[in-house]
Amino acid sequence: MNVRESASSQSERGMLLLALSMLVLLTLVAIFLRPMTPIDETRYVGVAWEMWLRGDFLVPFKNGAPYSHKPPLMIWMFQAGWAVFGVNEWWPRLVSPLVSAANLLLTLALARRLWPGRVKVGGPAVLVLASCLLWTFFSTAAMFDILLALFTLIGMHGTLIAAEGNGKRGFALLGLAIGLGVLTKGPVILLHVLPAALLAPWWNPGLRWSHWFGGILVAILLGAAIALSWAIPAGLAGGEEYRQAIFFGQTVNRMVESFAHRRPLWWYLPLLPLLFFPWLLWPGLWRALSHYVRRELDRGGRFCLAWMLPVLVAFSFISGKQPHYLIPLFPAFALLAARAMAKEQQMKGLWLPSLGVLALGIVLLAMARGWIGSPLGGVELPEAWPGLLLMLAAVGFYLLGRRLAKPLAQLAALGAAVSALLQLALIGPVYPAYDVHPMAMAIKQAQDSGHLVAHHGEYHDQYHFAGRLQAPLILIDDNEALKTWLSEHPEGNVVLYPKDIKRLEGIRVIASQRYLGGAVALLDAQSALTVLATPKVLD
Repeated sequence: MNVRESASSQSERGMLLLALSMLVLLTLVAIFLRPMTPIDETRYVGVAWEMWLRGDFLVPFKNGAPYSHKPPLMIWMFQAGWAVFGVNEWWPRLVSPLVSAANLLLTLALARRLWPGRVKVGGPAVLVLASCLLWTFFSTAAMFDILLALFTLIGMHGTLIAAEGNGKRGFALLGLAIGLGVLTKGPVILLHVLPAALLAPWWNPGLRWSHWFGGILVAILLGAAIALSWAIPAGLAGGEEYRQAIFFGQTVNRMVESFAHRRPLWWYLPLLPLLFFPWLLWPGLWRALSHYVRRELDRGGRFCLAWMLPVLVAFSFISGKQPHYLIPLFPAFALLAARAMAKEQQMKGLWLPSLGVLALGIVLLAMARGWIGSPLGGVELPEAWPGLLLMLAAVGFYLLGRRLAKPLAQLAALGAAVSALLQLALIGPVYPAYDVHPMAMAIKQAQDSGHLVAHHGEYHDQYHFAGRLQAPLILIDDNEALKTWLSEHPEGNVVLYPKDIKRLEGIRVIASQRYLGGAVALLDAQSALTVLATPKVLD
């Protein structure tokens, strides 16, 4: 290795260290300053708690019934940590950050595999990935998407290894990724890994088509075998309804629900600059990408496009769009952006991301002063200092960055700072409405005192882990059915959701708190009957 390559390798290690440091900072902000948020995070850890409590690690349970909406791999990861450290809240919240760190390393390795002669791609790629706004949020969330991205990356490594001539190892790795991806979030992993594999004759000409597509089929069968090794015994143990749900109902129902949510075809497009902030707000990157795609697109770039574009198009045609569905595409974007920037000597246009951050700081400051209302509604005013810091960061970044030829580290740090300060600004006002511990502990105390506890409306398991509940809540959707139950169980309690705590004035309440956009209250039977007789309390 010559001096120039050695310096580039040191720069790559420095960028990786910066990316990991940003991840640590954001993880600390998430764990110590925000609650595990309903309805998703609390539900998944609640399912893990119920499995742990039952000693049943085959069939996930939610409120005492088999839970078929998600496979159990992430739940098993929660429980593995509990087996080592004891039951706690911090371990489930560390799983995604640890997986995110692994994703950074796999992205770095993928850059080396795609462009073996270019040591200046891997470092910028991990910086881009670690600082994209949506990626930073989900890297610290107890949800499935970062883990799904891990298996997508493993599948991409397998695809490239197979294309390089080691078909047995490559397709075995692809099959492993498919199987574990199915155990993470279901068959959607096929949508993330198959387009790049099927388009290999475009990005890697010269493949023997019959051998290649035969290898893909073998990988799919291997992945199916891995998934079925859990699904078959789980289906037998969970009963007919659960078996039908995991083999047929989950996929079919999700497709129906996806097309029922009427979000337009173009819904993702205006969100992309926000989801990939600050990078897609940088004109310098636009110019670099345009030049690279039009004039210098190579094998690695075609691979990234084959990975990213078909999936984006497919999700655009599905009406049930969610931003986090795109998380497994972020490494492809980071690699493509890093490669496009590799030959650029000077990149301009920092005024636009600086202006965006400045505008965000002004909005937060205006909210803190009460000059504009909060988009979250019904919450306290945020602190002023995060908005001020964002404004200072925007000005400082612009003044410093315009003196640098290629301010990649500074732009990445700005993205991480925006993510951290945005959370710090909003955590204080919304914390009481998202922390379910007070209500969960009240329910736990009621159950421990021998009271049956009913729940009005759909229950997402949000109280089970926070209260370490050991008995399910009795779910009742209909007002009349609830009135009947309360009359038959005068010693029972019920969880109700009034639109506002103030509507409970004059009514005896066991416990109440703000909850999301409204309120939640635990009432005894007589008080609950009084509330149900006054519909405006719940309307």
